[in-house]
Amino acid sequence: MRILISNDDGYLAPGLAALVKACEGLGDIDVIAPEQNASGTSNSLTLNRPLNVYRALNGFRYVSGTPSDGVHLALSGLLGYRPDLVLSGINNGANMGDDTLYSGTVAAATEGYLFGIPSIAFSQAEKGWGDLEAAARAARSVVEQVIAGGLGQAFLLNVNIPNRPDADQVPRKVTRLGRRHSAEAIIEQVNPRGETIYWIGPAGIAKDAGEGTDFHATANGQVSITPLQVDLTEHSSLGAWSQRLGL
Repeated sequence: MRILISNDDGYLAPGLAALVKACEGLGDIDVIAPEQNASGTSNSLTLNRPLNVYRALNGFRYVSGTPSDGVHLALSGLLGYRPDLVLSGINNGANMGDDTLYSGTVAAATEGYLFGIPSIAFSQAEKGWGDLEAAARAARSVVEQVIAGGLGQAFLLNVNIPNRPDADQVPRKVTRLGRRHSAEAIIEQVNPRGETIYWIGPAGIAKDAGEGTDFHATANGQVSITPLQVDLTEHSSLGAWSQRLGL
């Protein structure tokens, strides 16, 4: 078993170290993560400049780019082999609902999936790394179950783990993505040079958090496991658009 592990919080993030340690013994592990925190970078690839890859003292490799950059480099020549599994995380905070479209954590796993490799993204439901070791044990347990079921066909799973000391013992639920309300207003400030600057506002609160969603599962102390797909086609409206456009 060969496993590639990445994240979006950067190669020094506690969540990455915890996931790597938790997966020891499952196979040969390689790590390539961003040099700096790359949260919110989604599936972006760096195409306007060359990338550097360095090796840290702990053996992890880190790239001067995005999570997708790291996994893409690894799978398109850097590793020199094709891993059996790609893991991403453990992220400092949830990646649920609409968050998955922006998440660098999910993007790193998605890059593995696009290469045809089974891939899993792991996040904690709340920020702050609380009960991280329990989350890492839960992540390992999910990985063990997935491996036991076979890795023949590529899949993409998004796992959110509640911050609690018994996270590896709580029920798990296969969920769908919930939805958020629109993001809150931008934050306008003036920097020391008198220039107006803007911060993206906080994410909106959940508007679809009913039973069966990832929001509902984690709010009720469960590990949420959501199978994702990359096809964004609205298949149900193909016929209507053909008729509307006279095609």
